[in-house]
Amino acid sequence: MATDRFAVLTDAAIELVAELGMRGLTHRAVDSRAGLAQGTTSAYFRTRKALIEAVVRRLADLDQADLEAGGPSLDVTDPDAAAAGIAAVLDRWMSTGRARTLARYACLLEATHHPELRTILAYGDTSRAQARAMLAAAGAPDPERSGDHLVACIDGLLFDRVAGAGARTAPPPGTPENRADLTVAVTAVLRAYTTAVNASSTASAKAAVEGNSRS
Repeated sequence: MATDRFAVLTDAAIELVAELGMRGLTHRAVDSRAGLAQGTTSAYFRTRKALIEAVVRRLADLDQADLEAGGPSLDVTDPDAAAAGIAAVLDRWMSTGRARTLARYACLLEATHHPELRTILAYGDTSRAQARAMLAAAGAPDPERSGDHLVACIDGLLFDRVAGAGARTAPPPGTPENRADLTVAVTAVLRAYTTAVNASSTASAKAAVEGNSRS
């Protein structure tokens, strides 16, 4: 399949899912939204499952490109800079990338009813690996678990602002005020994990000193 045709069809599908939910995703609807002849989408994606899988792949590719183009610093020694970078990405996914975010949530919900579509969960592997590496470098005793918890907290913040009650009270997406507010929230989460890491390191060092003094 030509890369440009894949992008045209899947981008049209993402727009439809964001606007109408999964029920609005049909081959004919994608043809119409993409401005292509009827039957084009079914020629490339024979089944609805294949079409959804293509949407998931496109979402993952776009998110990865977003992170590579202006990804946040994950230097745990500078949580303020890391928080500002993460907040900037979240703000993009709430504003210019809002359709993609809504489509991603819709696909995730669809996967709960269709286990064969749960490959969508793999799209979060990269961010979790980055978080684990960051906390491992900071000396976290269980970086895998802590990294997963950190990503879950940030994912929850995104969901709250896009589809939850937070959308009613937060500053408008795409504004300096929203990025500043997100930075405050992300900083608090990062500091909570890094403080726990530092506390653990301090406790270990203290125990070592006390052990040496007894010997």
